[in-house]
Amino acid sequence: MMAAGRAAESGARVVLIEKNSRPGRKLLLTGNGRCNLTNAEPDARRLVERYGREGKFLFSAFSVFGVAETLGFFERMGVSTKTEESNRVFPKSDRAQDVLSALLDYTKTGGVTLLTGSSVEGLEVSGGRVVCARLADGSHVAADSFIVCTGGRSYPKTGSTGEGFKWLKALGHTLTPQRPALTPVRVKETWVRDVEGASLTDAGLTAYLDGRNKFHVRGDAVFTRDGLSGPMVFDISGAIGGLMDTGTVTLSLDLIPDEGTDALDGRMQEMFALNQNRRIKNCISGFLTPKLAPTYMALAGIDGEERINKLTREERQGLVRFIKGAVLTVSGLGGFDRAMLTKGGVSLKEVDGKTMRSKVVENLFLAGEVLDLDGPTGGYNLQICWSTGYVAGKNAAYLASAR
Repeated sequence: MMAAGRAAESGARVVLIEKNSRPGRKLLLTGNGRCNLTNAEPDARRLVERYGREGKFLFSAFSVFGVAETLGFFERMGVSTKTEESNRVFPKSDRAQDVLSALLDYTKTGGVTLLTGSSVEGLEVSGGRVVCARLADGSHVAADSFIVCTGGRSYPKTGSTGEGFKWLKALGHTLTPQRPALTPVRVKETWVRDVEGASLTDAGLTAYLDGRNKFHVRGDAVFTRDGLSGPMVFDISGAIGGLMDTGTVTLSLDLIPDEGTDALDGRMQEMFALNQNRRIKNCISGFLTPKLAPTYMALAGIDGEERINKLTREERQGLVRFIKGAVLTVSGLGGFDRAMLTKGGVSLKEVDGKTMRSKVVENLFLAGEVLDLDGPTGGYNLQICWSTGYVAGKNAAYLASAR
């Protein structure tokens, strides 16, 4: 929608082909329905660093249509925004629908023809140029320029089932392997079922590959029926997936990362010394939430109904060890049906970062998740869409006008 709107604004006659009965279904899911539309990181270099080693590709697009331009665009389209924790930007209304409506209005203002319920089967090429898009109903849409922004393979029920990758491969583009990203992590330990839904605030998580410490992160998470989810886990799921290709990955979960093991044990001893005749379960709230306490005590071999004066030193220290480092063995990642993003896509070596034009097919432009670009949670990935879409639309219109 951003690409189509910008192409129309630049003077082109534009047709937007949409497989679904209405556009923007996935957009409505972002930010739990609130649409975290960008991240207000003021430093452009730090912003680019958040995208990892491929982030440099975005310098040019961000210089044309970056965070400030994005915020200005939506403000002009009637969407007031607010900035929350970690520079996450949302519409003040907390409604993703308002963002979608703004984009639809943008396309309407430019006179974009919207073809809904139209599934593309492929792109036909002649003389090194795309000449038309072939639709499932047998019809064809011809044009001077084409922009592919079909997304990845995540949340296929919204329509992003990966067809764009097939078309682009058929045209000669190189694809890096695709895997689910920003997705939950599954583990082998079955005790996580007992704490499903338990939230963790500012927990610590250390990843090990075959016993070797690989990285440590902190943030918020939540237990699922088969593992862990939440912002911290989403952000490292891609890295975990990469580690799994080479060995066994385990995670050490620290519920109280600001306190060392000895300090925590000392604080627990002090608390227990003042409550010798009380039941253990009634004195654990300073260390574990009610949702976690029964399971963590069971893991340490502690009967919560026992009096504190019956608790052994070994049992207490065992509980401290679980609080500071419960070990989880990774069994896999949530599939594309649970992933917020697709990692991998068209090789950036085959795309001009200044124009989003393909280096393989003369009149083809690429934007959004179809590219081998991804960032962490927090509005970074939608910013890729706005920036690359805007640049692709502008330059596709320019190329078409030159024909």
